[in-house]
Amino acid sequence: MSKNLALLYRPESLEDFIGQDHLLSKGAALRGLIEKDALQHSFFYGPPGSGKTTLARIIARKLSRPFYELNATSLKIEELRSIFKQYSSALVKPLVFIDEIHRLSKTQQEVLLPFMERYDALIVGASTENPYFSLTAAMRSRSMLFEFKSLSPDDLRTMLHRIAEREKVRIDVQSETYLVDSSCGDMRAMLNLLEAALSISENKNIDIKILKSLRPDSLHDGSASTDTHYNLISAMIKSMRGSDVDATLYWMARLVAGGEPPEFIARRMVIFASEDIGNANPNALGIAVDTMTAVSRIGYPEARIILSQCAVYLASSPKSNAAYKAVDKALKSIKNGVLQPVPRHLQSPNHHGYLYPHDFGGWVDQDYLDEPMKFYESKGMGFEKKLNEWLEKIRKRRE
Repeated sequence: MSKNLALLYRPESLEDFIGQDHLLSKGAALRGLIEKDALQHSFFYGPPGSGKTTLARIIARKLSRPFYELNATSLKIEELRSIFKQYSSALVKPLVFIDEIHRLSKTQQEVLLPFMERYDALIVGASTENPYFSLTAAMRSRSMLFEFKSLSPDDLRTMLHRIAEREKVRIDVQSETYLVDSSCGDMRAMLNLLEAALSISENKNIDIKILKSLRPDSLHDGSASTDTHYNLISAMIKSMRGSDVDATLYWMARLVAGGEPPEFIARRMVIFASEDIGNANPNALGIAVDTMTAVSRIGYPEARIILSQCAVYLASSPKSNAAYKAVDKALKSIKNGVLQPVPRHLQSPNHHGYLYPHDFGGWVDQDYLDEPMKFYESKGMGFEKKLNEWLEKIRKRRE
C-alpha cells in the first residue's frame, strides 16, 4: 500500500479535527478566536502527533489566508523578509507557520519581532518544548500560547475506525489495542505504523505479529524534551510525597528509560529528603546523599538499582515539611525588615553573661532573641515526635 495515511486523512476543517477539546470544543477560547478571525500571533506547544501543524493549516484555510510552512532548523531570515515584502500592500496578510520554533536562535527571534509588531503576517509557531523555557520574553509577550495534549486512546481509535471503514481494513481487537497503546497519543506514529503494516500484510488484515515486529516497544517519550523532562520529574517527586511507591518507581523508570542522567535524579532525591521528609526521618537525607555519590561513580545500567532503593526508601518514609516551611518563614520576616540585634551575651568572642548549656545538664534558661519569634511548627511525624519530647521538656522547665 503506497498511500500516506497521515497526509491522506489529515483533517481539513475544525469539525473533522480530532482531539484538543480544551482548545477547540464549542465555546472554547481558541475556537472562538479562529471563528471570529481574531487570532493573534500564537504558539502551539505539545507532544508530537497531537495536531499542531494540522490546526495551523485549518486556520489558514478557514481564514482564507495564503499559507507558508517553514521549519526553524532551516529558516533563513531573508526568506521571511521576502514573504513579508510580497504582501506589504496586500489587504490579506499570509499565515506563516514555523515548525520547531524553539530552535530559532535568540538573534532570529529578535529579527522576527518587528514583523510581528507590525503584523506583516500572522505568525503561528509549533514546538514540542514549553515556550516558557525556549522563547524569549519579547516573543512570548507578543503571542498567545496554547498547550496541546497527547491524544487520548479514544481520539486515536476514532481515526483508526475512520480509516478502517474507508480503506476496508480488518483490524482485530488485539491489533487495535497495540496500535493505540504503543503510539502513546501520537497520531502520526500510529498512522505510520498502520501504513507500514498494510504494506506487507495480505488482504488488508492487520496482524499483531507484524505490528510488534515493526515496533517492538512502546513509543514512551522518555525525557528528551524540556517539557517532558520537567513533567516526569514532577510526577516522580509528587508520587514520593504521596508515599505511592509503585507510582514513584514507574515515573523514575520513565526517566531512566529516557536517558535522564542518574545524577540529576539523585540530586532531586536529596532535595526531597530534606524538603519533604526532614526530621520525620533524618536518615533519609544521608541515604539520599550516599545515593548521589554512588550513582555518580557507577553510572548506568547498575545505577538504576541504587536509585530504586533510595526511591523506595523515600516514598516509604514519614513526611514532614516543617523545617522547610520554618526557614522560609524566617527569611520572609527578614525580607520584611525584622532585623533584631545580636544579644550581647551571644556575640563573638564570648561576652560575660553567656551560659554554657552543657554545664547545666544540656539546657539552661536564657534568651537567644531580644524579642521572641515563632517559625518552627513540628508536624509530629516519625522522629519529630522524639524531638518534640525534648522541646516540650524545655518548655515546661521554662514555665
